Amino acid sequence: MHTSSHNLARLLGDFSAGPGPAHRRLSDLVRLLILDGRLPLDTALPGERDLAAALGISRTTVSTAYATLREQGYLSTRDRARGRTRVPPGKQEDPGVAGPDLIDFSHAASPAPGEALHRAYTRALDRLPRYLPRHGYNPAGLPELREAVARRYTDRGLPTDPAQILVTNGAQHAFSLLVRTTVRPRDRVVTEHPSYPHALGVLRTAGCRITPVALTEDGWNVDGLVEAARGAAMTFLIPDFHNPTGQVMSEVDRSRLRLDGRLVVDETMSELALDTPPPTPISGAVSIGSAAKTFWGGLRIGWLRGDRALVRQLAQARAGTDLGTPVVEQLACAELLGEIDQVLPGRLAELRERRALLLGLVAEHLPDWTVGRPLGGLSVWARLPEPVSSALAAVAPQFGVHLAAGPRFGVGGAFERFVRLPYTLAAEPMTAGIRGIAAALSAVRSGRRADTAPAAPLA
Repeated sequence: MHTSSHNLARLLGDFSAGPGPAHRRLSDLVRLLILDGRLPLDTALPGERDLAAALGISRTTVSTAYATLREQGYLSTRDRARGRTRVPPGKQEDPGVAGPDLIDFSHAASPAPGEALHRAYTRALDRLPRYLPRHGYNPAGLPELREAVARRYTDRGLPTDPAQILVTNGAQHAFSLLVRTTVRPRDRVVTEHPSYPHALGVLRTAGCRITPVALTEDGWNVDGLVEAARGAAMTFLIPDFHNPTGQVMSEVDRSRLRLDGRLVVDETMSELALDTPPPTPISGAVSIGSAAKTFWGGLRIGWLRGDRALVRQLAQARAGTDLGTPVVEQLACAELLGEIDQVLPGRLAELRERRALLLGLVAEHLPDWTVGRPLGGLSVWARLPEPVSSALAAVAPQFGVHLAAGPRFGVGGAFERFVRLPYTLAAEPMTAGIRGIAAALSAVRSGRRADTAPAAPLA
């Protein structure tokens, strides 16, 4: 795999922003692209001369940055060959995963509801013996779970038959399967902007042409979506407590979504209504949901709601990559959905407390950041006074924090003035993390070298 100079330039965005030597800013940002997965491992980087021309900088700057990355172990060192991206031994083995010594602000996911989850698995194991005489493959999902998911859609205002539900290994699997099966390379797909990074990654991998439509502080530009969707194969939206902004689409705007092509909505946050009634599912759309945000990310259960023909098509196409979802996890998820009305109130109350704590910490330690109060979901979308999001994320690990840079959520290097901050951590790590981010921001603004800056206290 390789990336062109123009593609890398788009990923880097305006790397000139920020203090310090240009070669250091460049190496820091390329390292960040590798660690958060926007530059896959074993990708050959463009030649020094080509990248220098694309960025409008000297070849010496690129050469020095590449040399730094090789010294740090992020580029291969084979002679007479283009450097390939890698992760140095002893560092983060998986891009985008915080190491054990870092406070993880990169994932918007809550810890498990321990007692409820343990109870659900215990009941699932009690029910498991009846499945043991069978082969265990269920491409569309266990009937019990399909019925539980369909019942939840019906309770939320969208009558659903179990035959309209396909169970998958998480929401990401559902979206990837849908795109791989129904969209062709070079097809155009419309998304709001910003959007969920892994969904954008699926579209890029599939060779789609992404058409972004800006999401403003006032919400969705429905007229812009309708215009952009003309001739498009698909539109992908996150109308329920949007990730990363936390916004929720109004009922009026939902009723105006008359788009060309297939409308796909990510409803993984739909149950996390903190200050507003739970939104009603959008009729006529293909809906993707999961247990990850409502219950626990480690419960890798997702689903897709569509018409029966689409569900049958996807269940058949799925055999090319996997033969079904683990049985015990499906049974546990069905149990959790059966008692969601008992589990959810406590989860939401805890999220309200953590949201209030995060907003207070930002006001105290990052007073020049602009942060809204989302009506639901798991994160806030913070606006910075200057375009240093990627530089901040590159430096933050030196201060004990793993942070997702704003451009991860967009295309073409956008959102350098934004950072997503989840409010899913407990009080102590959240407090230490915000202090670490404040210290990292001070280092970025002063031009102090990240590798010589003192780490912020983690307690």
